[in-house]
Amino acid sequence: MQLQITVRPARPADYDDVARITLDSYVAAGYYGDPEHPYLRQLRDVAGRAEHADVWVAERGGTVIGSVTVASAGGPFADIAYEDELEMRTLVVDPAVQRSGAGKSLVKALVDHARSREGINAVALTTGATWESANALYRATGFDRVPERDWFVPGTDIKLLVYRREVGQS
Repeated sequence: MQLQITVRPARPADYDDVARITLDSYVAAGYYGDPEHPYLRQLRDVAGRAEHADVWVAERGGTVIGSVTVASAGGPFADIAYEDELEMRTLVVDPAVQRSGAGKSLVKALVDHARSREGINAVALTTGATWESANALYRATGFDRVPERDWFVPGTDIKLLVYRREVGQS
């Protein structure tokens, strides 16, 4: 029997798990080969991230197995969100349990949260052009590509893709 996945706000006691899962996910997927890459160091600072955005975790059987960050437009952790959007950032699932439903559970919780917020009509996100499993997850969970909003990592030729999902209001 598969244990239920619960999504909840991260607590400071979860930050080490979130940092480890983030590093393991990004390195295992080949996004950044060097664990000391400046962007990975920034993402491992979960306490710093939580000062500027909401960090949530997916938990199964009392173990943190994934995380997502929810950023509001105009905040220091939002890159692309318009005023009527929440931005989904840093969705990660422990490589040992990927394809367990944790990623979909995190996306569903974020979309439900966005739907409950007055003035929020959509969730937007950025992902790498070559990140096939991430792109497949976003398509499977109702996100549409918004190619006119694609952008490049500053100072590089790394193209980032933008997806958006309308949420409507409940």
